[in-house]
Amino acid sequence: MLEAIRNAELGDDVYGEDPTVNRLEEMAAKKMGKEAALLVTSGTQANLVSVMSNTKRGDCAILEAECHIYHYEVGSISAIAGVLPWPIKGEMGILDPRDVENAIKPKNIHLPETTLICIENTHNRYGGTIVPPESVKALHKVAEEHGLRLYMDGARIFNAAVALKVDVREFTRHVDNLMFCLSKGLSCPVGSLVVGDEEFIERARKVRKILGGGMRQAGIIAAPGIIALEKMIGRLEEDHKNARLLAEGLSRIEGISIDLKTVQTNIVLFDVGGLGVTSERFVSMLRERGVLALPRERTGVRMVTHRGIEREHIERALTVIEEVSREIKRGET
Repeated sequence: MLEAIRNAELGDDVYGEDPTVNRLEEMAAKKMGKEAALLVTSGTQANLVSVMSNTKRGDCAILEAECHIYHYEVGSISAIAGVLPWPIKGEMGILDPRDVENAIKPKNIHLPETTLICIENTHNRYGGTIVPPESVKALHKVAEEHGLRLYMDGARIFNAAVALKVDVREFTRHVDNLMFCLSKGLSCPVGSLVVGDEEFIERARKVRKILGGGMRQAGIIAAPGIIALEKMIGRLEEDHKNARLLAEGLSRIEGISIDLKTVQTNIVLFDVGGLGVTSERFVSMLRERGVLALPRERTGVRMVTHRGIEREHIERALTVIEEVSREIKRGET
């Protein structure tokens, strides 16, 4: 990727003149089975650009209650897009079409107009769980019947496709538009892509500019993205195997609880409440021993497998976690 950056052919992307960006966007659109794509700086910007391009101020968007847009994007869906989020609890991140249909607001002068359904695939806060193609299709049917758009936050959509051993278009064929990240499992230093039909992408390009996301010689970002789409998708399976190895090892450690059915891709969530310690303290003790993890809520811990993490690292992490757990139970903290 560094070599690709060094040799990238550059132009002014604000005017559509960067050939490397143009090539990446064409590749992304083709890969997803859509007409066009747009390079943006991050997943959060991609979601905001997409919400704004799918709605107007004062609209209502239905989304899963634990989704990234609702939890981790600083309220931008309301603060900037002017859209009312309407969260619905799903089952491991999967929305029930009946619940979605019941949440669509009737035409009434007192109510905001529901215009958008957002789904997240894979689902971060449920541990990288997959919304399968048949579920996406069912939600698309509801959206179509009520004249709504269906948008997919597909930051890790390639993880879903690799895990189910299907072409990514099995998911994307059922949504109007989506985004995916280059900078997660695909291992790029920066960047995400918004994908949809040409009319949508033209709106998105204008919205990106409004948000300060117009870039000049952006080929230095696009070049590693091309490498990612050509070479990095297949290797995601390694991350999934390592996540499963980690999860199964954690399930055997006394005081730690984990729901193995949520470990479907490369995210592992577990709970240390049985050790009588907060996640902040537990993660701090791991860090002192060279293992990094993220605390979630009071007793939850999140770990993610990615390029550069090998089986030996998983085994070492499990050894450290077991040592820390024993130390806590002996009251040595």
